[in-house]
Amino acid sequence: MDLTKEIKELENIRRSDSNKVFTMYLNTDPSDPEQQGGEWKIHYKNGMRNFESYLKEDEDKEELKNFQLVKQKVDKFIKGNEQKFLRGVVIIATADEEVWFADRVQMRLKTEFFWQETPELGQIKKLEESYPKTGIVLVQQNEVKVIESYLNEIEEIYSYELNVDTDDWRQKVGPRKANASSMAPGATNAQKDNFAARYEANKQRWYKKIAPKLDKAAKDKEWEKIVIVGESDPSQELKQQMNKQVDEVIQKNMLDHEESKVLAEVFG
Repeated sequence: MDLTKEIKELENIRRSDSNKVFTMYLNTDPSDPEQQGGEWKIHYKNGMRNFESYLKEDEDKEELKNFQLVKQKVDKFIKGNEQKFLRGVVIIATADEEVWFADRVQMRLKTEFFWQETPELGQIKKLEESYPKTGIVLVQQNEVKVIESYLNEIEEIYSYELNVDTDDWRQKVGPRKANASSMAPGATNAQKDNFAARYEANKQRWYKKIAPKLDKAAKDKEWEKIVIVGESDPSQELKQQMNKQVDEVIQKNMLDHEESKVLAEVFG
């Protein structure tokens, strides 16, 4: 999903008759202390019922009919997706189906409902601003892992490993394996010392070889933000070798951490 494009299209929507635009932001975050009992279901039912009651009192039969048509579509989406909910749900819709935007998002939302001439885009714009297309580059001395994320969700993961005998970086296929030259747990002190010496002598040249692959990924995948995560020496060296601007360096070794924990560290 290209949220920037979606927002631009939604900004052009304007209604002046009884066929108004419905906007809903629903907090479904299971980590929210206020959501432990699935309270979002109560908030959803109350929000929809309040609108319906108000429109009945207003005695605009056409507008009430349009809202009820929207409500049917929204109910169907909620019931069909509630087992897959993330942290929030955004729905923007009209009765004539000219507008239908419905998505589960990985951001905690403030529960809000709107029925008005234009879509209410405040929180969805915040989602776009907070979680742009990001290349997260986790670096160890002879290994680099890339997590591509958008809207706080993982889109792709891939890794490169350096063959210290040929000085070539190759994209890895299959599960990660320990390597004695990268100071695997079974490596002897002599092996560790030997690799440390080789690293100091060759690190600039090694990272200069991997940097163009990362620059190309940033260009091809249109990364809007680049974050390097790793211990101080390799992360700073890799940053210097890249042509693309690095927005942030997090000096922490997280290459073996779960990807969700890495996203939490990067985006807070």
